Amino acid sequence: MKIAFYGTKPYDKIWFEPMGKEYGFDIHFIEASCNQETIFMAKGYDAICIFVNDYVNAEMIDALYEMKVKAILLRSAGYNNVDVKAAEDKIVLLRVPSYSPESVAEFSMALLLTVNRLTHKAYNRTREFNMSLNGLMGADLFEKTAGVIGTGKIGQAMIKILNGFQMRVICHDPFPVEGIEAEYVDLEELFEQSDVISLHCPLNSGTKHIVNRSSIAAMKKGVYLINTSRGGLIDTEALIEGMLEGKFGGVGLDVYEEEEGVFYEDRSGEIIADENLARLMTLPNVLVTSHMGFFTREAMCAIAKTTLENAYALENGLPLVNQVMK
Repeated sequence: MKIAFYGTKPYDKIWFEPMGKEYGFDIHFIEASCNQETIFMAKGYDAICIFVNDYVNAEMIDALYEMKVKAILLRSAGYNNVDVKAAEDKIVLLRVPSYSPESVAEFSMALLLTVNRLTHKAYNRTREFNMSLNGLMGADLFEKTAGVIGTGKIGQAMIKILNGFQMRVICHDPFPVEGIEAEYVDLEELFEQSDVISLHCPLNSGTKHIVNRSSIAAMKKGVYLINTSRGGLIDTEALIEGMLEGKFGGVGLDVYEEEEGVFYEDRSGEIIADENLARLMTLPNVLVTSHMGFFTREAMCAIAKTTLENAYALENGLPLVNQVMK
């Protein structure tokens, strides 16, 4: 099988190159993202492999179908960046439903601890021998209420961590899971009661802008908001308005609505045209990271393994256990 890997970085090759050889795949690494302008590069390949900031719309699906591309391999759990309906009966979609839930949950907690205790600011100060504590006061998490939206594997891992901090944990998910150590509540109640809100749900029509002007208005003053899922879960303009009104104690964002073309790239020598992202960067109680919650050795290994197992199953007529269907 010949596979075109879009949007690849050096760290992708570390995992995919040796594993690909073990499976006997002919892998071609493409640095460019998969989009309308680059889809022609898939010609001659049996499958393409894409990541979170690539996209494949209906027109691109048709182009791939004409090029006889059999599959789109998503090296991610989410698939909101692919027109699933357009791909039906034309191209097989295969994803990585789970890699290392703990990697994302642990990073979510790291963001919370950082924006609460301001360790990133303390680090910058003390490097210049400024040992003043002014402006670095945080709050105890002990016995505070944490609200987790989405109780899939990552959400469940986050709940375990929050329980370790002896917080009261409430959660919301349209598909409750039995046996987790958290209390399910409706979404409005979660927004009203939580001192900390952590997002762990997929992006779809029902969750887009789940954090909006209305939900922000319902939140406690001084609430902490953490998002390591998808940027589109938060209405960025509403978030900025809430920040300027003093609603949030701190916000940790590993994802952003319009991150395509910025996240995973070095834009340090350029002027960023996105005014909302630029404004977020200027707010003292906002920490933005570059969609790196998944980025551990264990997670990268698992992503590569499952992605190539998906390709192997397709090539050999085995059950497609990770197929995405409308």
